[in-house]
Amino acid sequence: MKYTEIKDKTAAELATMLKEKKVLLFTLKQKLKTMQLTNPKEVSEVKKDIARINTAINALK
Repeated sequence: MKYTEIKDKTAAELATMLKEKKVLLFTLKQKLKTMQLTNPKEVSEVKKDIARINTAINALK
């Protein structure tokens, strides 16, 4: 996900996206701890997506 895809969304859409990504991050961390995650790099990608969404939310303020 790129910032250009995110910046045109409304605050409500960004809030729902942020919540979904945080839930996804939680499940990925659980899978990582139980050795069920095949690609550990997914965790860092989701973290970066969360940071991009937070940046877009702060830009709207």
